Amino acid sequence: MGTSLIVFLVIIAAIILYIISIYNSLVTLRNRFKNSFAQIEVQLKRRYDLIPNLIETAKGAMAHERETLEAVIAARNAAAQGLANAAANPGDAGAMQALMGAESALAGAMSKMNIVMEAYPDIKANQNMMQLSEELTSTENKVAFARQAFNDAVMEYNTYKQSFPPVFFATSFGHKQDATLLEFEDSAQIQAAPKVSF
Repeated sequence: MGTSLIVFLVIIAAIILYIISIYNSLVTLRNRFKNSFAQIEVQLKRRYDLIPNLIETAKGAMAHERETLEAVIAARNAAAQGLANAAANPGDAGAMQALMGAESALAGAMSKMNIVMEAYPDIKANQNMMQLSEELTSTENKVAFARQAFNDAVMEYNTYKQSFPPVFFATSFGHKQDATLLEFEDSAQIQAAPKVSF
């Protein structure tokens, strides 16, 4: 009877340790994707800080294109707010969808501004504009790399959470929803780094 009690206690201890390891793995993977999102946040904030400088540089030569410039600033502000909401909870699908929509609108506004700026060769040749363009392109590349790292971390978290046996414990450990990938509407944007040209 003493031996069977010891075996029973060892089995119970092993089960408890395994459940603890599931909990710790879920926490580790969640923290990993949150940290990955923080890297995206740094790069997007850098880009949002560059856009007003870009507008200021273009404003003098494009005074009668005020509507285009204001659209870029409005889209930039909406994207910055979307980023703040998503950063508060990177696992929230609604916040991530709002950020993706705001980023899409910003990309559209920036694209329209690029087209309008084609008519202004002086702006394209401006040294400040060329430097800002280069910094913006570099930042876009960093955003793409950070987004890929985030999506990899999200995929790892979701896969572990949905696998057996963690799937039985995830909800009770506070991991109710799957994390959402940060994707672009246009799959071509995922394949190629964003290009900014003036």
